[in-house]
Amino acid sequence: MFKNKYLIIKTLYIFILLSTLSNSFLQAQPLPPKRELRGVWIATVANIDWPSQKNLSPAVQQQEFNFILDEHARNGMNAVFVQVRPVADAFYRSKYEPWSEWLTGKQGTEPNPPYDPLSFMIGESHKRGMEFHAWFNPYRATFDTVSSRLSPTHISKQHPEWLLTYAGRKLFDPGLPQVREYIVQVILDVVRNYDVDGIHFDDYFYPYPVAGDTLKDDSTFIKYTDDFASKDDWRRNNVNLLIQMVADSIKSVKPYVKFGVSPFGVWRNKADDPGGSDTRAGQSSFTHLFADSRLWIKHGWVDYILPQVYFSTRFGPVNYKKLTQWWATQTYNRHIYIGHGPYKINKNADSTWFEPQEIPRQIRFNRNTPQVKGSVYFSSKSLMANPNHVQDSLRNDLYKFPALIPTMPWLDSIPPLAPIPEKTHKNRQGITLHWHTPLKAIDGDTAYYYLIYRFNHKENINLEDPGKLLAKLPSPVYSYTDNSVLSKKRYVYMITAVDRLHNESIAGKPVKVKAKKKK
Repeated sequence: MFKNKYLIIKTLYIFILLSTLSNSFLQAQPLPPKRELRGVWIATVANIDWPSQKNLSPAVQQQEFNFILDEHARNGMNAVFVQVRPVADAFYRSKYEPWSEWLTGKQGTEPNPPYDPLSFMIGESHKRGMEFHAWFNPYRATFDTVSSRLSPTHISKQHPEWLLTYAGRKLFDPGLPQVREYIVQVILDVVRNYDVDGIHFDDYFYPYPVAGDTLKDDSTFIKYTDDFASKDDWRRNNVNLLIQMVADSIKSVKPYVKFGVSPFGVWRNKADDPGGSDTRAGQSSFTHLFADSRLWIKHGWVDYILPQVYFSTRFGPVNYKKLTQWWATQTYNRHIYIGHGPYKINKNADSTWFEPQEIPRQIRFNRNTPQVKGSVYFSSKSLMANPNHVQDSLRNDLYKFPALIPTMPWLDSIPPLAPIPEKTHKNRQGITLHWHTPLKAIDGDTAYYYLIYRFNHKENINLEDPGKLLAKLPSPVYSYTDNSVLSKKRYVYMITAVDRLHNESIAGKPVKVKAKKKK
């Protein structure tokens, strides 16, 4: 009898000890970030990601794009970077450039039946709570050497004197003032007429070097030298002028629209510049593409820089961790996001890309580097293919809970006022919350969307815990029904308002309610 009693007490002691340790372990686990940019590039050039092929009907194009958005919503993404101008053409109704051949099958041919893909894509992205960044290739004018496919309205036909030829392809001459002005007007056409959240450039500025070819811009250099003795410095200045002009022009039209660039990952190697990264890259953005990406963020011309760190955590010449850490020292009070390369998974000479934990390892390193504010993946198709279960890792672990996009206080630092809860309604199916729209804040902003948090009765209220974020609702929506409640359980709801640049209000008055008994 005493032996049995001893065993019962011992078993109970062990159970209590394990429960205590388990609770302590859970409490010690860091919360996932509440704010983190999570984006994906959707490339349209050569139909890489969307549309899946040329000349699909508008209905099929729309179905495909919605499927892509739905998949990435499940992946936890809160932003998309969609290529809308691949080669001086347009995936929108442009007053300057022809419709893209990768949309309709023939450059200059309008979709039939007519619709505006950009307007559609923005609307569908916003419905899912995602920012839409319009991705432009500023200088690239053709993608291949077949000129017969170009529309009579293409820039190569209208202004051939503006273009250079390199490696068989046409590109705008960055040294021409009229080229810079033209590119700015093309971009402002979108900023003025579409509800974009951002304008985005990738890594294509002056072309990547091709052995045996020379970029023939001597005549432009002679005419517009501006006292530059070095052609390299002059070329970099040409790109700098464009970046500054685009930035100033965007903010003069819509100050809330973000502008950012995704340059080649290595600005300069330390061997070439003491201020460079501890890398041994065969080329660099500064030297080979004449893109002084560090200068742009230093001067505040861009709201974020998104270096393409398409290298593994074990790659010797360019190590992911070393390069990311270098970029983390270059913020200058702007945002740094990191571009990841899932397209390399299981397809690269670097064997690290065959390890399922590589992308998760990179994400965790980012999160342990406070200056890094998020991640963007190239590209949509690669991520959706789920190589090495990378998409599963996002859905079930790393991006299991939603995240808000980080704020940009240099654009807007004033939060909206709190929403005002109204009376709740409950039935056997769930609990319905109602609220009033808040009054305008001192900057004139009101709610762009609302957040609903749910806590158990007597649970500690912590609005920094994204696991408690129940819903994100675009304004104007003033009610929400929670159908996931348990029978007769007590809950506490908190409602906040968030403005367009993601400043969050304080919470309105807590809404305490007990669910009805379910059948």
